[in-house]
Amino acid sequence: MKKFTNLDDFIGTHFIYTYDNGWEYELYVKNENTIDYRIHGGMVAGRWVKNQEVSLVMLTEGIYKIAWTEPTGTDVALDFLPNEEKMHGMIFFPKWVEEHPEITVCFQNDFIELMHESREKFETYPKYLVPEFAKITYVGKAGKNNDDVVA
Repeated sequence: MKKFTNLDDFIGTHFIYTYDNGWEYELYVKNENTIDYRIHGGMVAGRWVKNQEVSLVMLTEGIYKIAWTEPTGTDVALDFLPNEEKMHGMIFFPKWVEEHPEITVCFQNDFIELMHESREKFETYPKYLVPEFAKITYVGKAGKNNDDVVA
């Protein structure tokens, strides 16, 4: 496996990882500002998103943080340690997503208005917190801005 040392090593990488709770996610670091992802297992399995704007930084050599807020109101912070094949995720689901996850199981880009409406219609608090470690099971170099990775 390639050693990750700088931000350029991380950008353009396609990951699949499984949380300790069994939830499986796929994430592609599309560029410095956006990710694409698909959820294969867990509470919102079947959900996928393209061009999610994120904050992306390298914390120190080979350790990266991606954080964002979704149109659902869900906040996510992921710490990737690809050289150790580990990741830690902290997901802050609004109460409505915990109670009505089926609303979010879609290609979100086609349902942004529904996500906004649901966020306003249903309760947000208390948030459902999911702090989990994950094992990175796949690392592939897909290059920047490749729309075929999560498609």
